[in-house]
Amino acid sequence: MRGFSYMRTPSPDRISLPTCYSPPQGFPCRRGLAVMSQTPIKDHTVVQHPDVHPYGQIDPITGPPIDLYENAYVDPVYQAKAHILNRSIQDIGMGKYQWGLFLVAGFGWFADSAWPSMSGLVLAPVVNEFQFNGPFLSLASNIGLFFGGLVWGLGCDIWGRRWSFNLTLLIAGIFGVASGGSPNFVTLAIFMSFVGIGVGGNMPVDAAVFLDFVPGSHQYLLTILSIWWCLGQLLASLIAWPLISGYSCSSSVDCDRSDNMGWRYLLFVLGGLTLILWTLRFFAFTLLESPRFLSGIGRDAEAVDVMRKLAEYNGRPCPLTVEELEAPGKIRGRELFASTGRRRVLSEGSGFAIDHIRALFATPKMAWSTSLLILVWGVIGLASTLYNNFLPYILTTRGVTFGDGSLYITYRNQVIISVVGIPAALLAGWAVEVPYVGRRGTLAIAAGLTGTFLFASTTSRTSNELLGWNCGYALFSNIMYGVLYAISSEIFPAIHRGTGNCLTSTAKGVFGIMAPIIALYANLSTAVPVYVAGSLLLFAGFVVLLLPYEPRGKVSI
Repeated sequence: MRGFSYMRTPSPDRISLPTCYSPPQGFPCRRGLAVMSQTPIKDHTVVQHPDVHPYGQIDPITGPPIDLYENAYVDPVYQAKAHILNRSIQDIGMGKYQWGLFLVAGFGWFADSAWPSMSGLVLAPVVNEFQFNGPFLSLASNIGLFFGGLVWGLGCDIWGRRWSFNLTLLIAGIFGVASGGSPNFVTLAIFMSFVGIGVGGNMPVDAAVFLDFVPGSHQYLLTILSIWWCLGQLLASLIAWPLISGYSCSSSVDCDRSDNMGWRYLLFVLGGLTLILWTLRFFAFTLLESPRFLSGIGRDAEAVDVMRKLAEYNGRPCPLTVEELEAPGKIRGRELFASTGRRRVLSEGSGFAIDHIRALFATPKMAWSTSLLILVWGVIGLASTLYNNFLPYILTTRGVTFGDGSLYITYRNQVIISVVGIPAALLAGWAVEVPYVGRRGTLAIAAGLTGTFLFASTTSRTSNELLGWNCGYALFSNIMYGVLYAISSEIFPAIHRGTGNCLTSTAKGVFGIMAPIIALYANLSTAVPVYVAGSLLLFAGFVVLLLPYEPRGKVSI
């Protein structure tokens, strides 16, 4: 399969743009030349070679045939460079660097799942000891998550991916351990909010980092990466089960610290584990800066050097030179800015966050897409936070009604629910590549079924029935989140991907803050929170179908 050639009206003054053509059967890449003239950009057409695979099919050697924006991105220089980088990464292939990145980026998914669930897992014993209104703990955690997503998401598009990638787990681990020693609720709330600041940056940054290096033929792995999210839920529940049930007060009457150490042990263990994961990420794996980020801010030589290191690490020859990556910018600058002698690339002047935000709304189609993604994230964030953070409490109170509300049974059921979520990531990775379903269809179906299982849970008459419905909820909610994280990162262009993920995470954070406020005024002993959450998820499933972009069969830029 061969790449696209940009064919333009002949001109006496022409510049040759190197383009990589990958012969069939995986032979080494050879270079061809696509001729580009000084004809205005809007007049150019893209001519597809006759041996290119049909739309939507992914060749295992050359990757997707076209990019997500179908050669209509607002910044043609960046898009041309992205094509070159995508093709070079595809030539290098899926190697040991990407698989190592799959592991260390997964640590971020793990933390993003385990730590937010802490507000629910420790809620009952903490309330017994400190005697406060339970939703305030979730409120503190979600405020931290909000600011974490905002700072780290925007930051990784301004100062690069590496600092954000390496600091988030460290912050979460340090304050996670410290929170276990909290002498009162105020201190615990402050420490948990700082944990949220660290954890809140994991998803926006880690998703961007992974997608920046994975070949287009393996983009589906971003969905499967959510298996770490499921493992985070499971491990947190497994640790909580013996600690909370064995070292907690049964009620708030005479609940002293010495009799209620279970939740503290849980925070010590999870905080220590987070620091271990940070140590592995920082010392055992060297993260390369994103070549798309570097190229987008005009540092093409550094981007090529990163590609050289990537190829060397994978044991492959480097298929890219600085001249090849600089060619689109030189052509563009000569065509449109010869009179001023300077070249304008959108990303080069975008040191401030507002430029990255504007870029995501640059065209009506992009504005519609970004707005819908923000809405979907906000709605799902509100529904999931409202339900997940109070699920252990709901299980306990309903269990008392059903006659089996002990802490042991409650946290045993929480472990069972978490186990069910493990195959969800693999199922999601398969479903997003199904023809005519793709990312949008999988996400819409999963959101709808998640809401349906929530509604069904209100019909439970026994604890086991409630557990069964919650298992169905866990399966489809994990599919939903796996696809949601992936489709957002795939749609946003790499140079603004951190900002896009920041906007969606911020929406989730804002609505997540609303969830405990709603819980403060809602009666958790009734099914009202469940009805609200289920309705929101059904609505989100409908909104997803309105997204104008479908990443299946296309490579992100």
